[in-house]
Amino acid sequence: MELKAIGKVAKEAGKTMLVLDEEVKEALLGLGDFSHVMVLYWFDQLDIPELRAERIMEKPYVKGPEKLGIFATRGPVRPNPIAVSVAGILSVNVETGIVELDYLDAEEGSPLLDLKPYTPSTEVVREYRSPDWCAHWPQNYEESGEFDWSKEFNFEG
Repeated sequence: MELKAIGKVAKEAGKTMLVLDEEVKEALLGLGDFSHVMVLYWFDQLDIPELRAERIMEKPYVKGPEKLGIFATRGPVRPNPIAVSVAGILSVNVETGIVELDYLDAEEGSPLLDLKPYTPSTEVVREYRSPDWCAHWPQNYEESGEFDWSKEFNFEG
């Protein structure tokens, strides 16, 4: 199996951009018709063998349990440090291969793995269950931007 980056995250002058490699930029055709995009990227700055071996996190969330398996967290410590985030699309330029976003919780230079248009038919779950310790978290993307996430994590996220 070969995993190949399709571009990188760029942050400059308060802007967040996805800069796609030349050979894939035409794949952006039509993405600008969507309001949001799901971005899959690599937590390259935390791609550390010891962290990849972790299976349990000690108290990752302020109001969470003392221990959680990493698959019950949204943190960067994972067997394969892959991140997925939804972001609002501000503009898409197929010719330059640049997508400007409203925000993305990725670091400058993070390798992009894939982009998928956000569609409620496959991403919205009306009836879901979550533990009591995170039931106060925002119920949608828009509210999430106003939420003080720094009070929720015991890890950097």
